[in-house]
Amino acid sequence: MAGTTAAALAEVMAELAALEDPRIRAVNEKHGDDHGVNLGKLRALAKRLKTQQELARRLWATEDTAARLLALLVCRPKAFGRDELDAMLREARTPKVQDWLVAYVVRKSPHAEDLRVAWFADPDPVVASAGWALTTERVAKKPDGLDLAALLDVVEAEMKDAPGRLQWAMNHCLAQIGIDHAEYRARAIGIGERLEVLKDYPTSPGCTSPYAPVWIDEMVSRQQGA
Repeated sequence: MAGTTAAALAEVMAELAALEDPRIRAVNEKHGDDHGVNLGKLRALAKRLKTQQELARRLWATEDTAARLLALLVCRPKAFGRDELDAMLREARTPKVQDWLVAYVVRKSPHAEDLRVAWFADPDPVVASAGWALTTERVAKKPDGLDLAALLDVVEAEMKDAPGRLQWAMNHCLAQIGIDHAEYRARAIGIGERLEVLKDYPTSPGCTSPYAPVWIDEMVSRQQGA
């Protein structure tokens, strides 16, 4: 079995190398992601491979970004231990790998809530941003037990000076509270207006601004018009 998996790893790595596109890499590198594989083609490869946990672990161990993204698509999320997921997040230093790890693996893990609490207050802003991302999901789907007023207190005190990825995650949480919880909506909008985080963020036509007051108003309007 081990030999078979090693052969499969070599074959998959060769296929990933063949999919490498310098133009895609150039675009991705502007966002901190060091890979040049079209994500549609990566997903198609994952669909063909199906779930293969041992292969996923070997792909992750290569430290190659495209291989790690593929690993997150073919792994079995519930097969990872709590400490293993914690270590993986701390190794996942590119934005896309971190985002996919949280979205596709940690959220489906029985350890998600434990890790959310641990990561939320981590001194590493990249790790903390993952804690905030998991908190935002709870705000939207399982808010019972969360102290939303206290979350807004932290956002109000810390978001303005937070590093980029952490600031983005905190802003998303702020907007989600305003969108989903009418009793906190005015306060969430007020915090956004005072801090002005992402107020001037360039937004393409047809897309929603990440500036929390605009984001909240637009999403609430959509909900009320549905």
